Amino acid sequence: MTGIVVVSHSAPLARAAVDLASQMLRGDGPEIAIAAGVADPSAPDGLALGTDAAAIAAAIESAADDHGVLVLMDLGSAVMSAHLAVEMLDPELAGRVRLSAAPLVEGLVGAAVTASTGADLEDVAGQADLAAEAKRMQLES
Repeated sequence: MTGIVVVSHSAPLARAAVDLASQMLRGDGPEIAIAAGVADPSAPDGLALGTDAAAIAAAIESAADDHGVLVLMDLGSAVMSAHLAVEMLDPELAGRVRLSAAPLVEGLVGAAVTASTGADLEDVAGQADLAAEAKRMQLES
């Protein structure tokens, strides 16, 4: 099953998005790993806002299987960190990773549901990319 990684500046945001997507699934879903926040002992939960390329690379490795891994990101520097993370990976694994421009929540739900059917990486990525289209169509009508 295609794995998914959620990259966010905020660990609570990432956990909430994964929780929402998980509730939309029937039965077993894909492996969804989270790489969110940066270590900060002074923060209440030990994490400050930010992204960490090494944590993203580790999350990709943990979510990886033969179908590959789709990486969804929240904003700005998360994209840069995800690019750096892919560069840190073994080239064979890096070739099975797709970074998605999809909106985080809608893309994650669409990707998780599609991945749970056993779809390949390209189909999962395509569904994530289409996720915002339903909202766009609702707003235009």
